[in-house]
Amino acid sequence: MPEIAELLASPIHRFEGRPSEGPAPAPASELVSAVRIRAGLGIVGDRYFGEPAHRDASVTVIARESLPPGVGLVAVRRNILVSGIPVDDLVGEVLTLDSGDGPIRLQVNRRAHPCAWMDVTVGPGAWKALRGKGGIRCTPLDDGVLRVGPVTAGVFGSPA
Repeated sequence: MPEIAELLASPIHRFEGRPSEGPAPAPASELVSAVRIRAGLGIVGDRYFGEPAHRDASVTVIARESLPPGVGLVAVRRNILVSGIPVDDLVGEVLTLDSGDGPIRLQVNRRAHPCAWMDVTVGPGAWKALRGKGGIRCTPLDDGVLRVGPVTAGVFGSPA
């Protein structure tokens, strides 16, 4: 059964400057058990919430199957870590996730390409290894809540 394995809502940018300088420290509270999502705006409390430049990419999703064992959202800086959903194949579709509080539709706009930081935060060679499976960038189409745990998932064509 598909699940939401982790959720991240970080108020700060950790990957600034050069990867060789290392990331800024992670806030203790950025991994959460639930997130509130607002249509067209993103995840409440996240660094990209309501930012005009990020409205079409305000929620990012990555598959656990794409990551090495033990690597999670703090290392890759995506918002939603799912298991059992091949998210990298969904560009142009609408991904619907329901963790018990009602469905949240996410318009999948494009792939979330990995960057050089992955060699620092995940491990040497991760930047190349994650090409084509670095997750997806989405626009939320609904207000609601997502929680860690089992999730009902569906994929639909792009809304008209």
